[in-house]
Amino acid sequence: MKILNVLLLFTALCSTSLAQSPIFELNKKLGKGVNLGNTFESPSEGEWGTVFKDDYFKKIASIGLKHVRMPIRWDVPARASQTAPYAINPTFLNRVKTVVDLAIKEDLYIIINMHHHESMFTAPDANTERFLAQWEQIATAFKGYDTRVVFEVLNEPHDALNASKWNALFKKSLEVIRKTNPTRAVLIGPPDYQSAGSIAKLEIPNDPNLILSLHYYDPFNFTHQGADWVGDQSKNWLGTKWENTVNERNEVIQSFEYAKTISKTKNIPINIGEFGAYEKADLQSRVKWTNFLARWFEEQGFSWAYWEFSAGFGIYDPTANSFKQPLADALAKDPMYPALVIQTNTVYQSKIGDPSDVWNLGIQGVAKATSGFANGLAKINITQPSTETWHVQLIRNNIELKNGVRYFVSFDIETDQTISMTQYIGKSSGDYASYSGYKGFTADKNSKFSYSFAMTSPTDKSARIVFDLGKSSGSIGVKNFKIEEEKQITLGTGTSEPKILIYPNPTSNLIRIDCPYQIQEIQVYDMLGKLVLNKKMSLEDANSFETSKLLAGKYILLLLTSNGNFKEKFIK
Repeated sequence: MKILNVLLLFTALCSTSLAQSPIFELNKKLGKGVNLGNTFESPSEGEWGTVFKDDYFKKIASIGLKHVRMPIRWDVPARASQTAPYAINPTFLNRVKTVVDLAIKEDLYIIINMHHHESMFTAPDANTERFLAQWEQIATAFKGYDTRVVFEVLNEPHDALNASKWNALFKKSLEVIRKTNPTRAVLIGPPDYQSAGSIAKLEIPNDPNLILSLHYYDPFNFTHQGADWVGDQSKNWLGTKWENTVNERNEVIQSFEYAKTISKTKNIPINIGEFGAYEKADLQSRVKWTNFLARWFEEQGFSWAYWEFSAGFGIYDPTANSFKQPLADALAKDPMYPALVIQTNTVYQSKIGDPSDVWNLGIQGVAKATSGFANGLAKINITQPSTETWHVQLIRNNIELKNGVRYFVSFDIETDQTISMTQYIGKSSGDYASYSGYKGFTADKNSKFSYSFAMTSPTDKSARIVFDLGKSSGSIGVKNFKIEEEKQITLGTGTSEPKILIYPNPTSNLIRIDCPYQIQEIQVYDMLGKLVLNKKMSLEDANSFETSKLLAGKYILLLLTSNGNFKEKFIK
């Protein structure tokens, strides 16, 4: 009996360990947040057009946000000495403390980080000593603060600060911080700009007070359309919309599947440190995108910080001294908007190995790889990776993309280990620009991926499908690559709105439908917009269908009839 009691206690502890873990509880308290962007990460406060005002935190708290991420550029001569002992200017340190104290006064949590430490991205080895000395001073300055102050070692490691160097630097930085802040919550992000697609490259130290922080700006050609710092290609993205379709939502969901697996296996909570859409995108699309991401992140138990408060992505207009209400409401309080229902038409389906469907392997630099194309599978074996992803490319040419058309892309990946890669559809010559945006994926044995994009460039009859694989070694298989045209289903297209009755509603098993038109097909979507039941109807069905396999909840029923398409709701 004693053994049984011990086993029951152990099982109970295991099943609740994540929920009861202090760092998970702290991440829950972080909850909804916003970045104080373009303010203290500029070379001097106000240089990028935004100046902090003492009432900002009161405004932020007033709409229900719980924390602020405060990006800070410490490493400029006016703020920190560039020679040993690398002293931080006490005037600037006190300015940061003043802002932190104002956040705490409003009962907000606040994340302070190292932002834009450019020397670490160009020559990390030569500048590590200065970086660590700066963090030693920051940690000492805030060691007396309570748990409402959170540290983030470095924003978006990239370039020369590659995965191996970043893993080593984070470990050293954490050791420095732990000397004075042994239990302080610290955010750790993957290399390659804190992308979820690069989590497999990250080594997470064995420390119970770490939070995995990711940044999300996909689809990039939507969120950064017209952003001049991206380059001239961003002008071609102007007009890209985000329609809140099921396919668009699935792209978001799939982007975090591997992150959620790591969260469980490593017992580490997830924070989305940045996500946002630039003001050149239409407001309605920004509202839909922001709303879905915020509500979905919350459903997963992620904390999040929108980028950002009062500049080009912002929810607040400092000139008018007021919130941009539709965007602020979508972010902070509106429930998740219903998904847009769409139909698709296949325009390309891979037949790898068939003479009519030619795929090629391109190798550059020092990379070494072999390929095989048969039985619907493109198999790539990379025996020597290189410094650039494009040094190994799997390519399929001559894909026609039409201007103004939205496309849905899906494919399967088989690997012998966890591998990060980039996939896109773009030009086959010239600057080889991407039409779809560059999609980063982490494949783990057998994985399915999908995304959608709008073709805003002129029609291209010879676009190419590209997989960039050059930074990883191992075996990678690609199959079932499909491109579909998307089109919105128009509701109520009949000559007059019919009287449709579905009963019983709520139901437990069978639903019957009274409709004056012949029902050709029914589709059932859950409230996240996911298709959960699809049935072609015949006369024998007598306008009824079985719901016993559906979980309890609310659903949208789409009727495709001889005289138009109509939508109803029911409860199971």
